[in-house]
Amino acid sequence: MKKAFHIKTYGCQMNVYDSERMHEALTAKGYAPVEDMEAADLVILNTCHIREKAAEKVYSDIGRIRLLPDQRENPETQRMIAVAGCVGQAEGEEIMRRAKAVNLVVGPQTYHRLPQMLDVAHEQAAKGQRIRVLDTDFPEESKFDHLPKAQSAAAPAAFLTIQEGCDKFCTFCVVPYTRGAEVSRPVADIVAEAENMVARGAHDITLLGQNVNAYHGEENGQDVNLARLIRRLDEIEGLERIRYTTSHPRDMDEELIQVHGDVEACQPYLHLPIQSGSNKILEAMNRRHSREHYFKIIEQLRAIRPDIALSSDIIVGFPGESDEDFEDTMDLVRQVKYAQCYSFKYSPRPGTPAAEMGEQVPEDIKAERLNRLQALLSEQALEFNQSCVGRSFDVLVERTGRGENRWVGRSPYMQAVHFTLDDAQQKVVDERRGKAYTSPIGAKVRVKITQAGPNSLSGDVDLLTN
Repeated sequence: MKKAFHIKTYGCQMNVYDSERMHEALTAKGYAPVEDMEAADLVILNTCHIREKAAEKVYSDIGRIRLLPDQRENPETQRMIAVAGCVGQAEGEEIMRRAKAVNLVVGPQTYHRLPQMLDVAHEQAAKGQRIRVLDTDFPEESKFDHLPKAQSAAAPAAFLTIQEGCDKFCTFCVVPYTRGAEVSRPVADIVAEAENMVARGAHDITLLGQNVNAYHGEENGQDVNLARLIRRLDEIEGLERIRYTTSHPRDMDEELIQVHGDVEACQPYLHLPIQSGSNKILEAMNRRHSREHYFKIIEQLRAIRPDIALSSDIIVGFPGESDEDFEDTMDLVRQVKYAQCYSFKYSPRPGTPAAEMGEQVPEDIKAERLNRLQALLSEQALEFNQSCVGRSFDVLVERTGRGENRWVGRSPYMQAVHFTLDDAQQKVVDERRGKAYTSPIGAKVRVKITQAGPNSLSGDVDLLTN
């Protein structure tokens, strides 16, 4: 009898990728995925440690899982709970001590060992022992070398991790402690995985890394940077779109900027976190770049690719942030004009230097600044979306929408685009593309944008140009 498992994923795209790989590792060993947590023999919480009170949210979920009705095929066996990801890495022993219901804790670098950990867990259960398995090492071997090759169909838009860890040590960030030092995968491994994704149906691949543009992989004894890797991936037939995230301004060199002008598959959208518009705060954050350096990068990008759209991450209320420092951030946002941006109040992370800094900004001031910033960012996002009305985009269809013959896809700028495509229209699209699709999902459809909202676009299929 197959064991049933369910994975709940928190946080970033890299966690989404990691959950997919854990899924593959478990199914290769005979485990079966289930959508309903109540039917799962094994529940995995793949956690993120970036946001405030991340660990407390995990403990709350653990408590809820303990109270779930039991709809399992074999309820006589123990339902196991595993905590994976960055919270597991940072607080593994504490989780085991505090949450008695947790049976396994596995870190981001050791989830390839999950099937073996489960073997140990089953042995402990058979002996009547309390199930307790912890593996949060930073092993010498690469987890990617031990994971099975994916066999199931891929989503039209897929994630591919090429680099992990970070050596920057920003004073607010836990990543160097939970993900470790920067490590880049070999070019051949990345190309092979990308080719496999495309063969299984992916057309849009986002390259992932905690510091993705610091990528330096090996190929035939030579060092390959991200710019050259993108050019190599551009040779894969069927790979139509290439993106990458998350980048650091210090590693945004001229060779990578040039790729945005030379490689058609490289999409006109870049996530480039600034974190603060104040040089004083950037220095306190140990970002090791200035606002002037950031402006220069933006100028170069827009010169080489005038249609590029930008997104960013911004923290308000970092220790020592004055009214003047915050106004520097507002000024930078006004000058850059972001299409999208993620903004947060600073919250201390235990073990990071910023958590021990003086001049912590009061919560009410952080909240007021965040409200002002988000109002400006929302205005810019809507303005960018409205600028798309009247334009036609190639939209990669990803899922069904709400209503008959409604579909949702992504524009080159990562916006969700809603549109209607009935059977007659699909037939015309298929004939013009020389391929019949059983479903529009995975197809690229030309859509003329007619409406824009704060978070998405709507339009009509443009059969005249398809």
